[in-house]
Amino acid sequence: MGGTEHLTVQREGATLVLTLNRPEAKNALSLPMLVGLHDGWLEADADDSVRSIVLTGAGGSFCSGMDLKALAGDGMAGEEYRDRLKADPDLHWKAMLRHHRPRKPVIAAVEGYCVAGGTEMLQGTDIRVAGESATFGLFEVRRGLFPIGGSTVRLQRQIPRTHALEMLLTGRSYSAPEAAAIGLIGHVVPDGTALDKALRIAGQINSCGPLAVEAVKASVYETADMTEPDGLAAELTRGWPVFDTADAKEGARAFAEKRPPVYKRA
Repeated sequence: MGGTEHLTVQREGATLVLTLNRPEAKNALSLPMLVGLHDGWLEADADDSVRSIVLTGAGGSFCSGMDLKALAGDGMAGEEYRDRLKADPDLHWKAMLRHHRPRKPVIAAVEGYCVAGGTEMLQGTDIRVAGESATFGLFEVRRGLFPIGGSTVRLQRQIPRTHALEMLLTGRSYSAPEAAAIGLIGHVVPDGTALDKALRIAGQINSCGPLAVEAVKASVYETADMTEPDGLAAELTRGWPVFDTADAKEGARAFAEKRPPVYKRA
């Protein structure tokens, strides 16, 4: 397993769990965290035994946004982190899911603060669970800044535009129930149980055909901005090959034989 001092990586069955691990700073984004995230997404993409990813935070918070001093390398040990960023100036955007979309489903398990860069990174995840006391918001305008992690583009595509503009232009905080009401998150659960819920959802995904799951995710995103006729045509291009796989035949056979399917990504 990879990881850094601010990002832990562990396996829970077929799920790769990435944990933002800087609790003393409410998991503010640091250079070691960004490098760990970047490598974690690539590890999940490359490992066919990984069927889903859960992103969470340690110490009762998800992520409180960017730590500009850490990003600049101020006071950070380890030249390798600065070298990585110099070698790939896009690394931090890939880490925050602005310039990278994992092919495996990504489930966010949020407790506590998920604000500024945390809410921006959240928009790159596929399924979102939050503890009832979690806090969301894009605070950048209150500081005279711009939410450049993708929020002016993505948020209006994920929630109604009136809610997106209110969140972006007021910089106010949102409770978990309010975030669920506007569609930013999908589940509100008792505090301390978001990770458990996310892992249960991941388990349901893991029991499905991996080729089918990945094709469905790809189709949803690639057709999002197409006209309906173009989207339906693209869906056929993605979908028909799935029916020709050994996994598809195994799924039908397992149903007929009343047993769990054994999928082999074939």
